[in-house]
Amino acid sequence: MSATDFGAFPAVTGGAYAAPATSEQATAPERPSWSNVKAPDARSQQSTAVAITNGRRALKVFLANPNALFGTAFLALVIAVALLAPVLYPDDPLSMVGKPFLWPGQDPAFPLGTDALGRDVLAGILHGSRISLFVGLMATALGLTFGVIVGAIAGYFGGWIDDLLVRLIEIFQTLPSFVLLVVLVAIVQSSASTVTLAIAVISWPTVARLTRAEFRAIREKDFVMAARSLGFGHGRIIFREILPNALPPIIVTSSVMVATAILMESALSFMGLGDPNVVSWGSMIGTGRELVRTAWYLTALPGLAIVFTVLALNLIGDGLNDALNPRFTGDR
Repeated sequence: MSATDFGAFPAVTGGAYAAPATSEQATAPERPSWSNVKAPDARSQQSTAVAITNGRRALKVFLANPNALFGTAFLALVIAVALLAPVLYPDDPLSMVGKPFLWPGQDPAFPLGTDALGRDVLAGILHGSRISLFVGLMATALGLTFGVIVGAIAGYFGGWIDDLLVRLIEIFQTLPSFVLLVVLVAIVQSSASTVTLAIAVISWPTVARLTRAEFRAIREKDFVMAARSLGFGHGRIIFREILPNALPPIIVTSSVMVATAILMESALSFMGLGDPNVVSWGSMIGTGRELVRTAWYLTALPGLAIVFTVLALNLIGDGLNDALNPRFTGDR
Protein backbone atom coordinates (compact mmCIF):
# COMPACT_ATOMS: atom_id res chain seq x y z
CA MET A 1 0.00 0.00 0.00
CA SER A 2 1.46 3.35 -1.02
CA ALA A 3 1.76 6.51 0.92
CA THR A 4 -0.96 7.93 -1.25
CA ASP A 5 -3.32 5.25 -0.05
CA PHE A 6 -2.45 5.93 3.59
CA GLY A 7 -3.07 9.58 3.02
CA ALA A 8 -6.35 8.94 1.27
CA PHE A 9 -7.77 6.66 4.01
CA PRO A 10 -8.12 9.36 6.67
CA ALA A 11 -9.55 11.67 4.12
CA VAL A 12 -12.21 9.17 3.12
CA THR A 13 -12.94 8.22 6.69
CA GLY A 14 -13.07 11.79 7.83
CA GLY A 15 -15.26 12.68 4.91
CA ALA A 16 -17.71 9.95 5.79
CA TYR A 17 -18.15 11.24 9.33
CA ALA A 18 -17.83 14.89 8.51
CA ALA A 19 -20.36 14.77 5.68
CA PRO A 20 -23.13 17.28 6.07
CA ALA A 21 -26.46 15.97 7.35
CA THR A 22 -29.13 15.34 4.78
CA SER A 23 -32.57 16.87 4.99
CA GLU A 24 -34.00 13.59 6.23
CA GLN A 25 -31.47 13.44 9.05
CA ALA A 26 -32.01 17.07 9.93
CA THR A 27 -35.74 16.60 10.28
CA ALA A 28 -35.51 13.33 12.21
CA PRO A 29 -37.21 13.63 15.62
CA GLU A 30 -35.04 13.61 18.67
CA ARG A 31 -35.17 10.64 20.99
CA PRO A 32 -37.60 11.44 23.84
CA SER A 33 -36.05 11.88 27.22
CA TRP A 34 -36.80 9.41 30.01
CA SER A 35 -40.04 10.50 31.64
CA ASN A 36 -39.47 8.77 34.96
CA VAL A 37 -36.40 10.64 36.10
CA LYS A 38 -38.02 11.34 39.46
CA ALA A 39 -39.01 7.80 40.36
CA PRO A 40 -40.29 8.49 43.91
CA ASP A 41 -42.58 11.28 42.67
CA ALA A 42 -43.92 9.12 39.85
CA ARG A 43 -44.50 6.22 42.20
CA SER A 44 -46.30 8.36 44.76
CA GLN A 45 -48.58 9.83 42.08
CA GLN A 46 -49.44 6.36 40.83
CA SER A 47 -50.08 5.12 44.36
CA THR A 48 -52.36 8.09 45.00
CA ALA A 49 -54.37 7.35 41.87
CA VAL A 50 -54.72 3.68 42.82
CA ALA A 51 -55.75 4.62 46.37
CA ILE A 52 -58.46 6.97 45.05
CA THR A 53 -59.77 4.30 42.69
CA ASN A 54 -59.84 1.63 45.40
CA GLY A 55 -61.53 4.07 47.77
CA ARG A 56 -64.29 4.74 45.26
CA ARG A 57 -64.80 1.04 44.68
CA ALA A 58 -64.94 0.37 48.41
CA LEU A 59 -67.49 3.16 48.89
CA LYS A 60 -69.55 1.78 46.02
CA VAL A 61 -69.58 -1.71 47.52
CA PHE A 62 -70.43 -0.34 50.97
CA LEU A 63 -73.33 1.76 49.67
CA ALA A 64 -74.68 -1.26 47.78
CA ASN A 65 -74.98 -3.22 51.03
CA PRO A 66 -78.45 -2.67 52.57
CA ASN A 67 -77.42 -4.04 55.96
CA ALA A 68 -74.49 -1.63 56.15
CA LEU A 69 -76.75 1.26 55.17
CA PHE A 70 -79.25 0.33 57.89
CA GLY A 71 -76.47 0.14 60.46
CA THR A 72 -75.06 3.49 59.37
CA ALA A 73 -78.49 5.14 59.47
CA PHE A 74 -79.27 3.82 62.95
CA LEU A 75 -75.85 4.78 64.28
CA ALA A 76 -76.31 8.28 62.84
CA LEU A 77 -79.66 8.45 64.64
CA VAL A 78 -78.04 7.44 67.93
CA ILE A 79 -75.32 10.07 67.47
CA ALA A 80 -77.93 12.74 66.68
CA VAL A 81 -79.94 11.75 69.75
CA ALA A 82 -76.84 11.93 71.92
CA LEU A 83 -76.01 15.41 70.62
CA LEU A 84 -79.58 16.70 71.05
CA ALA A 85 -80.16 15.17 74.50
CA PRO A 86 -79.12 18.32 76.46
CA VAL A 87 -81.39 20.39 74.23
CA LEU A 88 -84.43 18.12 74.45
CA TYR A 89 -84.00 17.37 78.17
CA PRO A 90 -81.81 20.05 79.74
CA ASP A 91 -82.60 18.95 83.30
CA ASP A 92 -80.79 16.22 85.19
CA PRO A 93 -82.09 12.84 83.96
CA LEU A 94 -81.66 11.46 87.49
CA SER A 95 -84.12 13.95 88.97
CA MET A 96 -87.62 12.84 90.01
CA VAL A 97 -90.10 14.62 87.74
CA GLY A 98 -93.30 12.54 87.80
CA LYS A 99 -95.29 9.80 89.46
CA PRO A 100 -93.58 6.45 89.86
CA PHE A 101 -94.36 3.53 87.55
CA LEU A 102 -96.04 5.41 84.74
CA TRP A 103 -96.23 3.02 81.79
CA PRO A 104 -95.25 4.08 78.27
CA GLY A 105 -98.08 6.04 76.67
CA GLN A 106 -99.94 6.55 79.93
CA ASP A 107 -98.89 10.21 80.28
CA PRO A 108 -98.05 12.35 77.22
CA ALA A 109 -95.46 14.22 79.27
CA PHE A 110 -93.53 10.95 79.69
CA PRO A 111 -93.77 9.02 76.40
CA LEU A 112 -91.75 6.04 77.71
CA GLY A 113 -93.01 6.20 81.28
CA THR A 114 -91.21 6.65 84.58
CA ASP A 115 -89.28 4.34 86.88
CA ALA A 116 -89.73 3.49 90.57
CA LEU A 117 -88.47 6.93 91.64
CA GLY A 118 -90.45 8.93 89.11
CA ARG A 119 -87.54 9.56 86.72
CA ASP A 120 -88.25 10.00 83.02
CA VAL A 121 -87.24 6.87 81.12
CA LEU A 122 -86.93 8.67 77.77
CA ALA A 123 -84.62 11.29 79.25
CA GLY A 124 -82.50 8.53 80.74
CA ILE A 125 -82.22 6.70 77.41
CA LEU A 126 -81.28 9.88 75.54
CA HIS A 127 -78.65 10.94 78.07
CA GLY A 128 -77.46 7.35 78.45
CA SER A 129 -76.58 7.28 74.75
CA ARG A 130 -74.01 10.02 75.41
CA ILE A 131 -72.18 7.93 78.00
CA SER A 132 -72.31 4.75 75.91
CA LEU A 133 -70.97 6.47 72.79
CA PHE A 134 -68.33 8.40 74.74
CA VAL A 135 -66.98 5.28 76.42
CA GLY A 136 -67.18 3.20 73.25
CA LEU A 137 -65.47 5.70 70.96
CA MET A 138 -62.81 6.91 73.40
CA ALA A 139 -61.90 3.42 74.61
CA THR A 140 -61.61 2.26 70.99
CA ALA A 141 -59.47 5.25 70.05
CA LEU A 142 -57.07 4.67 72.94
CA GLY A 143 -56.91 0.92 72.36
CA LEU A 144 -56.35 1.37 68.63
CA THR A 145 -53.60 3.94 69.12
CA PHE A 146 -51.58 1.88 71.58
CA GLY A 147 -52.26 -1.42 69.84
CA VAL A 148 -51.27 -0.13 66.41
CA ILE A 149 -48.03 1.36 67.75
CA VAL A 150 -47.03 -1.82 69.58
CA GLY A 151 -48.03 -4.10 66.71
CA ALA A 152 -46.31 -1.94 64.09
CA ILE A 153 -43.02 -1.85 66.01
CA ALA A 154 -43.11 -5.60 66.67
CA GLY A 155 -44.02 -6.56 63.13
CA TYR A 156 -41.66 -4.16 61.38
CA PHE A 157 -38.45 -4.63 63.34
CA GLY A 158 -38.81 -8.27 64.38
CA GLY A 159 -36.01 -9.95 66.31
CA TRP A 160 -35.74 -9.44 70.05
CA ILE A 161 -38.06 -6.42 69.90
CA ASP A 162 -40.78 -8.60 68.43
CA ASP A 163 -40.20 -11.30 71.05
CA LEU A 164 -40.38 -8.81 73.91
CA LEU A 165 -43.57 -7.15 72.71
CA VAL A 166 -45.24 -10.47 71.93
CA ARG A 167 -44.57 -11.60 75.49
CA LEU A 168 -46.17 -8.39 76.75
CA ILE A 169 -49.23 -9.01 74.58
CA GLU A 170 -49.49 -12.59 75.81
CA ILE A 171 -49.42 -11.46 79.43
CA PHE A 172 -52.54 -9.36 78.90
CA GLN A 173 -54.28 -12.01 76.80
CA THR A 174 -53.77 -14.78 79.35
CA LEU A 175 -55.85 -12.83 81.89
CA PRO A 176 -59.67 -12.98 81.56
CA SER A 177 -60.68 -9.70 79.98
CA PHE A 178 -63.82 -8.93 81.97
CA VAL A 179 -62.28 -10.05 85.27
CA LEU A 180 -59.32 -7.75 84.65
CA LEU A 181 -61.75 -4.94 83.77
CA VAL A 182 -63.67 -5.40 87.02
CA VAL A 183 -60.44 -5.44 89.05
CA LEU A 184 -59.13 -2.27 87.38
CA VAL A 185 -62.39 -0.39 87.93
CA ALA A 186 -62.71 -1.62 91.52
CA ILE A 187 -59.20 -0.44 92.40
CA VAL A 188 -59.74 3.16 91.31
CA GLN A 189 -62.73 5.45 91.76
CA SER A 190 -65.54 4.67 89.34
CA SER A 191 -66.02 7.35 86.70
CA ALA A 192 -66.56 7.53 82.98
CA SER A 193 -62.88 8.30 82.41
CA THR A 194 -61.59 5.40 84.47
CA VAL A 195 -64.03 2.98 82.83
CA THR A 196 -62.89 4.19 79.42
CA LEU A 197 -59.22 3.76 80.30
CA ALA A 198 -59.82 0.31 81.78
CA ILE A 199 -61.64 -0.89 78.65
CA ALA A 200 -58.81 0.46 76.49
CA VAL A 201 -56.26 -1.45 78.60
CA ILE A 202 -57.96 -4.80 77.96
CA SER A 203 -58.76 -4.18 74.27
CA TRP A 204 -55.39 -3.13 72.81
CA PRO A 205 -53.78 -6.62 72.65
CA THR A 206 -56.20 -7.75 69.93
CA VAL A 207 -55.31 -4.77 67.77
CA ALA A 208 -51.62 -5.26 68.44
CA ARG A 209 -51.69 -8.87 67.25
CA LEU A 210 -53.64 -7.97 64.12
CA THR A 211 -51.31 -5.07 63.28
CA ARG A 212 -48.23 -7.21 63.89
CA ALA A 213 -49.51 -9.89 61.51
CA GLU A 214 -50.25 -7.33 58.80
CA PHE A 215 -46.84 -5.68 59.15
CA ARG A 216 -45.04 -9.02 59.00
CA ALA A 217 -46.87 -9.83 55.77
CA ILE A 218 -46.24 -6.44 54.14
CA ARG A 219 -42.73 -5.54 55.27
CA GLU A 220 -41.09 -7.71 52.57
CA LYS A 221 -43.17 -6.38 49.68
CA ASP A 222 -41.47 -4.78 46.71
CA PHE A 223 -42.63 -1.25 47.44
CA VAL A 224 -41.26 -1.47 50.99
CA MET A 225 -37.91 -2.66 49.68
CA ALA A 226 -37.94 0.20 47.17
CA ALA A 227 -38.60 2.69 49.96
CA ARG A 228 -35.66 1.31 51.93
CA SER A 229 -33.38 1.50 48.90
CA LEU A 230 -34.36 5.15 48.44
CA GLY A 231 -33.16 5.91 51.96
CA PHE A 232 -36.51 6.49 53.66
CA GLY A 233 -36.45 6.37 57.45
CA HIS A 234 -38.21 3.80 59.60
CA GLY A 235 -40.93 6.26 60.61
CA ARG A 236 -41.87 7.10 57.05
CA ILE A 237 -41.87 3.46 55.98
CA ILE A 238 -44.04 2.45 58.94
CA PHE A 239 -46.61 5.25 58.82
CA ARG A 240 -46.66 6.17 55.13
CA GLU A 241 -45.84 2.94 53.32
CA ILE A 242 -46.97 -0.05 55.39
CA LEU A 243 -49.68 1.31 57.70
CA PRO A 244 -52.01 2.57 54.91
CA ASN A 245 -51.93 -0.92 53.39
CA ALA A 246 -52.63 -2.54 56.75
CA LEU A 247 -55.57 -0.28 57.65
CA PRO A 248 -58.53 -2.21 56.11
CA PRO A 249 -58.64 -5.06 58.68
CA ILE A 250 -57.89 -2.58 61.48
CA ILE A 251 -60.82 -0.39 60.43
CA VAL A 252 -63.13 -3.40 60.40
CA THR A 253 -61.93 -4.42 63.86
CA SER A 254 -62.49 -0.92 65.24
CA SER A 255 -66.26 -1.10 64.63
CA VAL A 256 -66.42 -4.35 66.60
CA MET A 257 -64.31 -2.79 69.36
CA VAL A 258 -66.79 0.07 69.77
CA ALA A 259 -69.64 -2.41 70.14
CA THR A 260 -67.66 -4.47 72.64
CA ALA A 261 -66.77 -1.37 74.67
CA ILE A 262 -70.45 -0.38 74.86
CA LEU A 263 -71.36 -3.86 76.09
CA MET A 264 -68.59 -3.81 78.70
CA GLU A 265 -69.61 -0.39 80.00
CA SER A 266 -73.22 -1.56 80.21
CA ALA A 267 -72.15 -4.67 82.12
CA LEU A 268 -70.12 -2.62 84.60
CA SER A 269 -72.99 -0.20 85.14
CA PHE A 270 -75.39 -3.11 85.54
CA MET A 271 -73.16 -4.44 88.32
CA GLY A 272 -73.02 -1.03 89.98
CA LEU A 273 -69.39 -0.36 89.04
CA GLY A 274 -70.11 2.47 86.63
CA ASP A 275 -70.14 6.19 87.26
CA PRO A 276 -72.90 6.80 89.86
CA ASN A 277 -73.22 10.46 88.88
CA VAL A 278 -74.40 9.81 85.32
CA VAL A 279 -77.14 7.71 83.79
CA SER A 280 -76.31 4.97 81.31
CA TRP A 281 -78.19 2.18 79.63
CA GLY A 282 -76.54 -0.41 81.84
CA SER A 283 -77.41 1.41 85.05
CA MET A 284 -81.04 1.73 83.93
CA ILE A 285 -81.20 -2.02 83.36
CA GLY A 286 -79.55 -2.62 86.74
CA THR A 287 -82.09 -0.37 88.47
CA GLY A 288 -85.08 -2.08 86.89
CA ARG A 289 -83.91 -5.70 87.17
CA GLU A 290 -85.75 -6.21 90.49
CA LEU A 291 -89.00 -5.01 88.88
CA VAL A 292 -88.77 -7.04 85.70
CA ARG A 293 -92.05 -8.88 86.44
CA THR A 294 -94.14 -5.84 87.32
CA ALA A 295 -92.47 -3.14 85.17
CA TRP A 296 -90.60 -4.96 82.41
CA TYR A 297 -90.31 -1.82 80.28
CA LEU A 298 -87.68 -0.44 82.67
CA THR A 299 -85.22 -3.09 81.47
CA ALA A 300 -86.61 -3.77 77.99
CA LEU A 301 -86.33 -0.22 76.62
CA PRO A 302 -82.67 0.47 77.50
CA GLY A 303 -81.90 -3.14 76.59
CA LEU A 304 -83.34 -2.60 73.11
CA ALA A 305 -81.22 0.55 72.77
CA ILE A 306 -78.09 -1.50 73.51
CA VAL A 307 -79.13 -4.33 71.18
CA PHE A 308 -79.86 -2.12 68.18
CA THR A 309 -76.76 0.03 68.67
CA VAL A 310 -74.47 -2.99 68.92
CA LEU A 311 -76.27 -4.60 65.97
CA ALA A 312 -75.78 -1.44 63.90
CA LEU A 313 -72.05 -1.41 64.66
CA ASN A 314 -71.72 -5.07 63.70
CA LEU A 315 -73.57 -4.47 60.44
CA ILE A 316 -71.23 -1.59 59.68
CA GLY A 317 -68.28 -3.85 60.43
CA ASP A 318 -69.59 -6.52 58.03
CA GLY A 319 -70.14 -3.89 55.36
CA LEU A 320 -66.63 -2.53 55.80
CA ASN A 321 -65.23 -6.04 55.60
CA ASP A 322 -67.02 -6.66 52.31
CA ALA A 323 -65.91 -3.30 50.91
CA LEU A 324 -62.28 -3.31 52.02
CA ASN A 325 -61.47 -6.99 51.60
CA PRO A 326 -60.62 -7.69 47.93
CA ARG A 327 -61.44 -11.37 48.31
CA PHE A 328 -65.14 -10.54 48.62
CA THR A 329 -65.21 -8.11 45.68
CA GLY A 330 -65.14 -9.59 42.21
CA ASP A 331 -63.97 -6.48 40.36
CA ARG A 332 -61.02 -5.64 42.64
